[in-house]
Amino acid sequence: MARYTGPKTKIARKFGEAIFGDDKSFEKRNYPPGQHGNNRRRGKKSEYAIQLMEKQKAKYTYGILERQFRNMFKKATSAPGITGEVLLQYCESRLDNVVYRMGISPSRSGARQLVSHRHITVNGNIVNIPSYQLKAGDVVGVREKSKSLTAIVQSLDNANAVYEWISWNAEQKQGTFVSVPSRIQIPENINEQLIVELYSK
Repeated sequence: MARYTGPKTKIARKFGEAIFGDDKSFEKRNYPPGQHGNNRRRGKKSEYAIQLMEKQKAKYTYGILERQFRNMFKKATSAPGITGEVLLQYCESRLDNVVYRMGISPSRSGARQLVSHRHITVNGNIVNIPSYQLKAGDVVGVREKSKSLTAIVQSLDNANAVYEWISWNAEQKQGTFVSVPSRIQIPENINEQLIVELYSK
């Protein structure tokens, strides 16, 4: 299974924001990576460079590789609605992302691992595909045998984010994907229009 496993703080520094969640190393050095760090004079970025960077930020944020991301864009293009908004909605509807949003895991990469290792159920059935697209009304839960896993218990204890499109039942350790979020409800700092412009070239 292909996924990015390289240094995360370096990527976060490249984009100037902690896209992988809380990162003490990023807080200490929140300037671009490289030998000259802060002092390097950077020329004005081209339009293409800005668009490419926005696409890379989205891919790293959601943990999606290029081919998968391009296929999602093609689907978003043919779907009704604003293409950029639909693309982000597809990213948010992925099972690994919803597991992360529910607080079952503190990071998307951790959520992806929980799904792959068969700890997560959808509507009562084990699903081990991180890119599984959820539909409104789907119930996502922790498998009975996995409810006492230390990593899951600790993550749920520390989770405090609330999202309007997700409801959570702490006793049963399961939540409902109430609806696909609208753009205004998605907290990620991504300019989806730049991604659309890049792929439309």
